[in-house]
Formats: sequence, C-alpha cells, structure tokens
Amino acid sequence: MTRVLVVDDDPVQLRLTAEVANRAGFKPITATGGEQALSILREDRGVGVMILDLVMPDIDGMGVMETMRKEGLTTPVIIQTANASLETVISAMRQGAADYFVKPVSPERLVISLRNALKLDALEAAIRSERARRSGTFTQADMIAAAPAMARVLTLCAKAAKSTIPVLIEGETGVGKELIARIIQGTGERAGKPFVTVNCGAIPPNLVESLLFGHKKGAFTGAVADQAGKFAEAHGGTLFLDEVGELPLETQVKLLRALQEGEIEPVGASRPERVNVRVISATNRRLLNLAKSGEFREDLFYRLNVFPIYVPPLRERREDLPALVAHFIARFSAEAGKRVLGTSPAAMDLLQAYDWPGNVRQLENAVYRAIVLTDGAFLESQDFPQIVAQSSGREEALRAVEQSPAPAAPIHIDAVLPRQRVEIISEPAPDRFLAASGELRALAEIERAAIAFAIDHHGGRMSRVARALGIGRSTLYRKLHEYGLAEGLINDAA
Repeated sequence: MTRVLVVDDDPVQLRLTAEVANRAGFKPITATGGEQALSILREDRGVGVMILDLVMPDIDGMGVMETMRKEGLTTPVIIQTANASLETVISAMRQGAADYFVKPVSPERLVISLRNALKLDALEAAIRSERARRSGTFTQADMIAAAPAMARVLTLCAKAAKSTIPVLIEGETGVGKELIARIIQGTGERAGKPFVTVNCGAIPPNLVESLLFGHKKGAFTGAVADQAGKFAEAHGGTLFLDEVGELPLETQVKLLRALQEGEIEPVGASRPERVNVRVISATNRRLLNLAKSGEFREDLFYRLNVFPIYVPPLRERREDLPALVAHFIARFSAEAGKRVLGTSPAAMDLLQAYDWPGNVRQLENAVYRAIVLTDGAFLESQDFPQIVAQSSGREEALRAVEQSPAPAAPIHIDAVLPRQRVEIISEPAPDRFLAASGELRALAEIERAAIAFAIDHHGGRMSRVARALGIGRSTLYRKLHEYGLAEGLINDAA
C-alpha cells in the first residue's frame, strides 16, 4: 500500500485530506509542520507522494521543497493552499511541484492528483535509472530490490565496490546480473568510468580472441587496420563478462593470463600491452559444475570465483513484483503513448501467483505486451493471455479473452445492454481443526498436517522448517519418523 504524507497545520484539513487518501486505498501519514515533514522524508524514503500546505508556522511549503531539492529527496509534491494567485502557482511549479490545487478540493480531484503524481514519479524513476546506467553511476537506489531476499546481495555489492576484487555473479537468466555489476561499478572508485559488456555466448568462437584482446593490421585475412579489443575499451573502468561459462577453452587460457598479469596480447602483436581493468563475470550455470566436467578451466574458475554473489530468482523475491510492474507500466505506457495507471487486483494476483521462469526479463516483456493489448486504464487478467495459459491452461486463456468487453460489431448507443455483473459466491473453507464428521481432530493429526505443510512451504529445507515451527532439528526428525513423513525426503540442503 502506497504511503502518502499529508502536511498541514490545520488539524481539520489535515484529518479530512488523510481520510480521503485512506478511502482511496492509500496509507496516510500526517505531519503538522515543515520540519516534521522533512524528518519523515529523511527517515522513510518509501513515501510515495506528499500533499503539502504552503503556509505553515515553522517552514513554509516553498522552504520544504527547496530543502528537498538540496538534499536529493525526490518524493513527488502536491501543493494545496488557500491562495490562488498566479505567482504562487508559478513559484510552486518551478520548485518542482507535481500538481497544485486550492482548498477546499473535491475528493475526486485529490485522488486523481495522487494517482498522476505516482505515475509521474515512476516514470521519473525509470528515467533516472536509465541515465545512471548510461553514465556509469548506477547505485542501489536505482534498482528495485526491497525484498528481504535481496538484502544480502546489496550488502555484498557494497563490500565488493570498496575494492577491485574479481566478482562472479551467479543466477538464473533474467534476474538482473548486469544491474548488480553496474551497482558495484557505480558505487566504487570506477564510477563514471567505462563499463564494457561482452556476451561471451553470442560471439562466434573464431572471433572471441580478437574481440576481447583486439588485433593488429594484417594479423589475419580481413584485418585491414588495428582494432582495439574490449579489454582496451574498458581501460580504467570495468569489463563485464556475461555468460563467461560459454568461453572456448583456448580463449580461457589468455583470459587467465590477462587477469593474473594485467596484460593482454592482441592477435598479431609482437609484445603484450598493459591494461587497468576490473573484471566482473556472470553466469546462469554453476561454474563449479562446468569445471568438474572439464568444460571450464579449473584454474580460471578459482581466479574468477574470488567474491561470488548469488542473485535469487523473482519467485523468491515476490515482494518486489508490484514495484517492478509499476516501473514497467510507467515506462512502456509513456513509450506507447497510452494512459495506463496500474493493474487490477485480479491481474496482480495472477502475476503474484506465477513462478516467472524467465524472471524479471520475462515480467518486463509480459507487461510490455499487456500495455500494447489493453485499451483501459488498468491492466486486466485477459491482457496477460500467455500467463493465464501457462497457469490455468489454454482453454482458460481463450475464455478470459472471449469474456473481455469487446463487441464484435458496432452497437448503437440506444441498444447497449447493461454490463452483466458476475456474482461471486464463495463457499466457506473447511475448518482444519475439525474432521469431516464435525468432531475435533486428534492433536497428532493436526501436528502431522502442520509439519507436512511447513516442509512443502520451505521446499524440504529442514533448518528453516525447524525454525518456523519453533522446535529443534532433532525433535523435528523424531516427529518425521513418528508420523511416517521421513520416507522420500532428501537430505537437508539448507
């Protein structure tokens, strides 16, 4: 739920504005002065919008916005005041206000202003993130990673940024490994320096060496001039080797020497060249397994795997999904020239329940496609037919599309029928403590069901199961054997 900061020295107006925001689905936070508002914004960077009164006893609204600009507080501001002069409006907009209205304001006008400010903030955040990515100053604040599963990743990024230690980023495809690499560069001493990306799996094997290390004129057929490689391009900055496990074995030897000696030898060169490059690698396959099978040099693996960082998949950080969806909606609706404000609750439930095997990249493409498909202000479930098909089957996807309100032929305004509202009848859920006969279940049955549910919920990781149930692991294993649950369980991998 988006938090809205309401700032007003009039207690009646403060209560009324907060109540309007609350009824519209926002979570209001109140402040009675400019100093208190600034204190809240400094401590809580998660405030979505601020409704700010211009005239206050300690610091007026203009002073609050000026302080926000100096301290880099980017929360959107909606100004409300009893003064409707043109000079005041112009001054407020120059200070960065997203909207302006005169008291008293209708609840509908206030809610529309809040939603527009949130959409504008999401779009500005996307623009700031893209600018930071291009300029090499990408930081943790530019990445949507508020889920608890990402806390350790960001902590490791901060530590890795303080040195030039080789970093190996592992994770499934589409989880954002390149963004993690950019955070390490953007928060370290090499911020703003070149960030060169090489997709090792997309280079033809006969061109890998030339592309990485460069070549001299006449080194091979077609080499009509000297060509600098990616190592030379990244001199003084960072070289990001994506899918490093796809490198040919013969190229891995030269890469190992470049990492150890800080020297590269272009194809056809008579002597090596010194380079100052920080190497960050990434892979969607376990390099350790590739090294064991002989597909990857073991000595190079140990050279790259000095500081490993594992990025969890999207299904393990579902808390970030609403913010990611809002980010993509703001970006793609602006590109497509559409006015899409968000997603319906049913569509968000659909997205939250899906496992996203393609992770954030798949989510991005799904939202992009939905933006193109939709004609409404909010994305609905039928705008994600592929997700519906994979979750509930192709027949359900076709049914959802057919049920969408899209007339097959023109209908005159006098002949339009009222929309049929589907009455949802929910059956009461059975009580888990009562048997089918209505009698209270035995304590052993309830305990067995609780343990089985905890094992399934935590994927068989017994350490987490024991912590969640509040018992020791020895007690847990004893009860597993007692209730016949031990058979078929794999060894504890937690």
